[in-house]
Amino acid sequence: MPTIVVEVMPKAELLDPQGKAVAGALGRLGKTRFSGVRVGKRFEITVAGHVDDAVLAEVQELADSVLSNSVIEDVVGIHVLEAPAGETH
Repeated sequence: MPTIVVEVMPKAELLDPQGKAVAGALGRLGKTRFSGVRVGKRFEITVAGHVDDAVLAEVQELADSVLSNSVIEDVVGIHVLEAPAGETH
């Protein structure tokens, strides 16, 4: 069965306290080459059947209305994962 991945990130102009905490931890570990971290969400939605434009449009609608808070987050990606070798759709 195909899986659709939806990626959601905090809006760029907003403070990301989780990302700031991770960045601070990396600095304390001596990982100073990394200048910033942003923490988002990833949703994996398994689809029963074929993924077509209608399914992707429905997922976009869900991403905008249910999976993200449009006031503080942006949906930054929606894509279909490739099936593992030997698996068919």
